[in-house]
Amino acid sequence: MRGQPDPLAEVGCEVKRFPACVPIWGIAPERRRQMVAVGGNLMSFRLIRELWQEPGLAVVHAHATGRIGAIGRMVAKHRRLPFLVSIHGGVYDLPAALKQSLNAPESQGWEWGKLCGILLRTRRILSEADMIVTCNQREAALIHEHHPDQRVVVQPHGVPVHLYQNDHRGAARAAFPRLEGRSILLAVGRIDAVKNQGWLVEQMPEVFRRHPRLLLVLAGAATDQGYADALARRIGQLGMEKNVLLVGGLPPGDPRLIGLMQEARAVVLPSVSETFGLVILEAWAAGTAVISSRTTGAKSLVENGQNGFLFDLEKPGELHAGIDELWRSDTLADQMAAAGRKRVIAAFDTRVLAGRMKQLYENLIEEKHALCHPA
Repeated sequence: MRGQPDPLAEVGCEVKRFPACVPIWGIAPERRRQMVAVGGNLMSFRLIRELWQEPGLAVVHAHATGRIGAIGRMVAKHRRLPFLVSIHGGVYDLPAALKQSLNAPESQGWEWGKLCGILLRTRRILSEADMIVTCNQREAALIHEHHPDQRVVVQPHGVPVHLYQNDHRGAARAAFPRLEGRSILLAVGRIDAVKNQGWLVEQMPEVFRRHPRLLLVLAGAATDQGYADALARRIGQLGMEKNVLLVGGLPPGDPRLIGLMQEARAVVLPSVSETFGLVILEAWAAGTAVISSRTTGAKSLVENGQNGFLFDLEKPGELHAGIDELWRSDTLADQMAAAGRKRVIAAFDTRVLAGRMKQLYENLIEEKHALCHPA
């Protein structure tokens, strides 16, 4: 977000940014913004030139599998550098309906970027990578099935635990006065059908009946404006304007967002699909209990009944039961939050994970050098 310091720059990394575009003519501005927000298949001509000319380049690490990732693969191949690609949003570990919608051709405009995709051979990114990095074991297993000869490494996401050590609840209360005197259930994520806030809103009348002081806070930017507008209308139709607070998008590490997590009794994730679930780690780092739908990511992190609760979207009673348990017992909420925080500190601190990533880079560089310069 503009005006916010870049976390990589803060730890001493040189950060360069390159302009990119949505390679489709004739689409509405709102659709263009949505595609950018959710990591649409972008194109950057300047990136090709800059990577080709960058002095001292030792490894190319792509965090996208479309045209941007293919640019990295092409440059790495021609410069004889190691190339690795990270899978963040899932390639194979996706619900069938979601996978179909992501792969469906764009109905608006003319996608001139298809020609670029053919020239860049985007479909060969995974098969030609020196290493594929993913954030969960299920995705790794599926990648092995489709690309049995490729090296696949599981490298989870992490959080900068030190940012959550200070008490930021005052910043949240100052920014959002409606928190005063309420018991907070917080959902963090872009306002989008995949994040499934609409399903959560439908469950809230019963939750408010059982817990009248509860306030549902939805924090996230609207990446699908139509979905966001429908969500706001539904909240009004259910007469829940006084019990639901939409705070908009807040950047990671923002004291107001950390304060919201610290203020909340629980953070809830009703997502249809999450290959990892970084919000779970952020909630734990903030000292807050978690209730999540049974996505692949959540199941790899949450031990049901130990450091959080899991529920099936087809069984909303499980969500209600988890909320009832946490709102009935301060001790249980504190115990679950403490168990989660302990796990984050031990295994998901960004400083720990950065060291592992650095070692992967060094190993790949050494291997590539040996292949290109045999003794």
